[in-house]
Amino acid sequence: MSERPQATWDEFERLELAVGVVTEVQDFPEARDPAFKLTIDFGSRGVRRSSAKLTHYPREDLLGRQVVCVLGFEPKRVAGFKSEVLVLGALSEEQGVVLLRPDRPVKPGSDVA
Repeated sequence: MSERPQATWDEFERLELAVGVVTEVQDFPEARDPAFKLTIDFGSRGVRRSSAKLTHYPREDLLGRQVVCVLGFEPKRVAGFKSEVLVLGALSEEQGVVLLRPDRPVKPGSDVA
């Protein structure tokens, strides 16, 4: 077990976690590590973009997929690209990042609780 500092409940509540749908997947050859540029629809919360190191997923597996994201961070510049959300996944030694998603379809923009 790691000895990381504990976050307060207030710090956690400042983060906005929501479900979005990937609507576009573009190559990102400018990125230092292999990545895609994703466009993600969050329904009433709008459309946002993200740089994601998910190149072990075929493009067709990402398109239309629901993903769990953090929307409460400041945008981050990645090789000149404005990444607005963090797509969440579990880290696997064998499979890389394994995306988190709801086990049943939900409305885009749904809160994660």
